[in-house]
Amino acid sequence: MKRKNIIPYEPVGQIMEESGAIRVSNEAKVILANHLEEYALKLGALAAKYAKHAKRTTILDKDIKLAYKNLE
Repeated sequence: MKRKNIIPYEPVGQIMEESGAIRVSNEAKVILANHLEEYALKLGALAAKYAKHAKRTTILDKDIKLAYKNLE
């Protein structure tokens, strides 16, 4: 069963328009939202791993920054 998207599609369209798009199809919004969520899940999982390694249950900004740096 496919899960429901967390990121709303309209803000994704606004991001694309801010990037220079004149018009954005609904399908493009769905695809980009899916990719953004997939990336965010990977980033969050890696940040959680770093927090756990530091014996914390709270993910801090430094965990996100480190995960972002190492996820690329």
